Formats: sequence, structure tokens, C-alpha cells
Amino acid sequence: MENKKEFKVNDVETLPEGWKRVKLGEIIVENPKSPFKVEDANDEGFFPFFTSGEVVLKHNHLLVDGENIFLSTGGSAYVKFHTGKASYSADTWVIRIKNSVLGNKLFYYFLQRKINHITYKYFIGSGLEHLQKDYFKSNFIVVFPESSKEQKKIAEILETVDKAIEKTDAIIEKYKRIKHGLMHDLLTKGIDENRQTRSEQTHKFKDSPLGRIPKEWEVVTVSDFASNEKNAIVDGPFGSNLKIEHYREVGRPVVQSGFVTSNKFVADKYLYVDESKFRSEIRSRVLPGDIVMAKIGAQCGTCAILPDNHPIGILAGNCLKITVSRNNLNKFLEILLHYYYKLGKLELVISTTAQPAISMSSLKKVLIPRPNIMEQHRIAQVLYQIDETIEKEIQYKEKLERLKIGLMEDLLTGKVRVNNLIKEGV
Repeated sequence: MENKKEFKVNDVETLPEGWKRVKLGEIIVENPKSPFKVEDANDEGFFPFFTSGEVVLKHNHLLVDGENIFLSTGGSAYVKFHTGKASYSADTWVIRIKNSVLGNKLFYYFLQRKINHITYKYFIGSGLEHLQKDYFKSNFIVVFPESSKEQKKIAEILETVDKAIEKTDAIIEKYKRIKHGLMHDLLTKGIDENRQTRSEQTHKFKDSPLGRIPKEWEVVTVSDFASNEKNAIVDGPFGSNLKIEHYREVGRPVVQSGFVTSNKFVADKYLYVDESKFRSEIRSRVLPGDIVMAKIGAQCGTCAILPDNHPIGILAGNCLKITVSRNNLNKFLEILLHYYYKLGKLELVISTTAQPAISMSSLKKVLIPRPNIMEQHRIAQVLYQIDETIEKEIQYKEKLERLKIGLMEDLLTGKVRVNNLIKEGV
């Protein structure tokens, strides 16, 4: 079979003492192909339902029990491990180790470490690529220690890191749920000068076009929240004004919609324009503190604040910016717009003729609640504290994931042995 590229038989040139290498087909047992499609998933099913995607669904029909490895067969490689009763779709290959020659969990980690290699070499075909099982079984080499104690200890170490990652994931999701609940309460009821969330039982409310709101609040438009400057809410120059020939390797940065995600500004791979082009596009300049919103594409409506240390730049045509007045807080408006985006309220200002795009004239007219500036600060402070906690947990998770990659590289190649840990009973 013609493959994409020839690779070394294995990245371990010399086998560590007590290790062996075998072809995949010599050590696995294959489960029968599933009769179920992904569309057959049932939210109320009894069993986890594994598919070619990352998400595990549910199904009512049992297909396997015990320890099994679930490998996707279409598109690119995903691998999952499960112990117990389960079901799977027709585009999932389910295998396990035979004759206890190798622990299933260690085998799963070996596949996980090689997942990009598997996608690159063994997924072949025009259009949607598929796993070539026979080629995979006869050419893929598995390397492992013969000692069951060493196998078990390596798997235990990696599983410990996995559990820490799962625990951190659960903490992140918990704080995200807390934040969502807080956003609803704080952006509809507010928080008084005593830092107490208002309620109709303890505070005065009034009717408004947005429903019941605190008596102290008013209803304004997004345009009312913006600065009185001429170019307070504008988009980037159209293609006729900003072309490929205007881009430079250095100069003034071009702020693009791809930098805006989940109310966070993440700059990557800037394009630049020279000073003459920058001076000619006064209307589309963007400054630190401005709210940048993706105007075009699948993520249109997402927004974030340009960081204080960011240089003055120019908007790309797929972005717009809102410069908030000094009497209002940019963080409050950014939080509110992000909340509206999550609720789907910004869909009313998005046209879908060719591709999704924000109508700036409609955005300016969107009604929003406005507390006084001090309460805006209180609301933003509470929610940003939650964001900081979530960000710390995300960074910790990323650290654990880097640790796991390093451990797999060392332990699954025999570069670092665990024999001393076994002797010491650690």
C-alpha cells in the first residue's frame, strides 16, 4: 500500500533491557463492527456511546463490557479507554489486548502518545481519510516492557496525572457554572452599595423594555454607552482600502477577529501596515481599552477589550470597535455584550445573507441596562475575580498536560525506568 511518508520502525532505536517490540496485529482482539450510526445516540441511554468524535454520547444497546480501547476510523485519530459496559458507532474500531501480554491501560497510553503519527500515516483516502486497519495492524509497532509490574507502574503514574487533569476540568466547569449564574443575577438585578445582590423582596424594581430592573437603573442603547467621538463605533476598512500589498513585516498591528474569543483577547501572528497607511485610516484606529468585536464569520458577536499594553493599531475589515465613554465602564459593557452573545440576543443584529455579519446600525440600537458607574465597577469586579480563578485553573491544567506529555515521552520509550519505584514500593 502506498503511504504518505516512511517513518522509522520505532522511535526507540535500541530496546531497553527487558522490553520487546511487536506488530499491532499480533497482540489485539477486534470487536465486531457496530450496527449503529452516530445519529442513533439517545440522550437518555444507559451506556456510554463512543463515536469518531471527541464527545462521548449515550445509547440504549450494550455492545461491549470490560476494558476496551475505542479508536476512530474516519477523519483523524481519536483514542479513548473505558472499563465497563459500553456501546459504539459504526465509525469506531474497538480493540483490546489478548492473552494479557500487555495491560490495556498502558496500551491506550501508547496509542495516545502516537496519535498524530497514526493520523498521518494510517489514515488514507481521497476526501475524508479513513483508518486502513489491515495496513495499521501489519505495520504499526508497539514497544513495551515485558514485566507486568513495570507495565502496571507506568500506567499508574500516567493515570495519576490523568485523574488530576479530570479533577481540574471539573473545577473549571464548576466555576463556569457559578459565573453563568452570577452573570444572570448581577446583570438583571445588580449589586447594591453593601455588595448585596438585589431582589424584589429587599429592593425597589421597575418595569422597563427589558423587563423588571432595579429602580436605580436606566435603559439605554449601546450607542449611548459609547463615547461621543465621531468614530466611537466603527468597523475596519473594506478590502478596497486595505489590500495584501499594504501589509508589512513590521509597523502598526492589524487587529483581526481571530484574536477575539470567549471575552478574551489573544493576539497571534499579527499583520502590520506602515505609518502612511495607518495615518490614512484614522477612522479605523483601535486603542487600548476599546472593545473589539468579531464582525464577520461564525464567531461574529464575540468581543474582548484590547489590553492596556497593546500598541495602537488598525482594525481589519472583519472587526468593529466600541470606544466607551468616560462616564461608563468598558469592562461592564464587554461583560454585558458577552452575556447577550451567549444568550443569543445578538442574533437579532446578525445578517446571514452570505455569511454571518454584524449590522453596526442595528448593534448601536440594542437596548441594554445601565447602572451607575460605581455599580458597574462592583459587578465587573465580582465577575473578573471568577475569571481570574478560572484562568488559574486552566493554566494549571495546561501544566499537567505538559507534564503528561513529558512523562509519556520518557516512560513509554524506556528512557526513564520505574524499576526503583517498584523495588521501593512507591
